[in-house]
Amino acid sequence: MIGIDWGTTHLRAYRIAEDRVIERRESESGIMHVPAGGFPDVLRRAVADWIEAGDQQVLLAGMVGSRQGWVEARYVPCPAGPEEIGAAVIPMPFEGADVLLIPGLSAEDNAGVPEVMRGEETEIAGVMDAIGESGLTCMPGTHTKWVRIAQGRIAGFETYLSGEVFAALRDHTILGRMMTPGPVVESAFDRGLARARGGGHLLHHLFGVRTLGLMDRLAEAESASYLSGLLIGHEVSAALPVQVRVVLIGAPSLCALYARAIEACGGEAATALPEAAARGLARIGKAAPWS
Repeated sequence: MIGIDWGTTHLRAYRIAEDRVIERRESESGIMHVPAGGFPDVLRRAVADWIEAGDQQVLLAGMVGSRQGWVEARYVPCPAGPEEIGAAVIPMPFEGADVLLIPGLSAEDNAGVPEVMRGEETEIAGVMDAIGESGLTCMPGTHTKWVRIAQGRIAGFETYLSGEVFAALRDHTILGRMMTPGPVVESAFDRGLARARGGGHLLHHLFGVRTLGLMDRLAEAESASYLSGLLIGHEVSAALPVQVRVVLIGAPSLCALYARAIEACGGEAATALPEAAARGLARIGKAAPWS
């Protein structure tokens, strides 16, 4: 089977045999770089040799199924696990291979406001064994997902725009005028965490990023780390219901910051094995109705 994790900026392809990735490749052919009507051609260029070699089952996941992608795939409501997701795949017109598209998932928060994910469900399917029948997983990123697992299925989830807000504040507000680029300063990040956990409103805490710098109590090389600690600290304090184990899925550097915040709030953090998307594609592929 061929598994494709097709996101906004990148296309990652996996040649999978017996749940094992035997070959992988990546290109910058994300959906934002594909011209109108060009998805079949891009897919063929990416994996034509694998198809010709006999791998004629192709499973697509990610933003390729969004409104800006090849076809907008409907959202499957939670609760849903790999079996329900696999049963809801969409066949795609493609000569020479059986191509299926994985849909996203939808849920609602406690106030009835919609939540959606597209692509993350495949990664979660790939780490179900690490999470167990029930548990909590966090997927740090631009739009961080906190996902509840119950009875081996995704029961619901919440999205936090911490990554996007961090970038906007750093790059487009006066706070960024007093920041210099550089590696994360852990002591400054921890100061931000402590401030977030001490009570008070985030919008008030954000102004402190500027005033601490003005009063020479926060160096410009520390300001971005302090801001990150504030945002992640407020997020984790809200999203971590009790002192529980959280499985983290994502970039190692960002997962390390979230692990630091989770442990500061009394939780336990574990990092999932890499290539969750490839393992999830293999698992969902087993439940898909191939022709």
